[in-house]
Amino acid sequence: MRRAEVINTIQEMPDEFSAEELIERILLLQKIEEGLDQVKKDNVLSEEAAAKRLEKWLK
Repeated sequence: MRRAEVINTIQEMPDEFSAEELIERILLLQKIEEGLDQVKKDNVLSEEAAAKRLEKWLK
């Protein structure tokens, strides 16, 4: 994550917010960025493969 992204995130926050809310927002953006990187690297599962993996958890 770049400094500009963090600054932009802070600027988008309401006038009053907790440190926890800011940390949660930054972590969310980081997770989204990681997911997009995985897509770019074609490191994703098909819907069928994901369903197969989840099958054991959803029973």
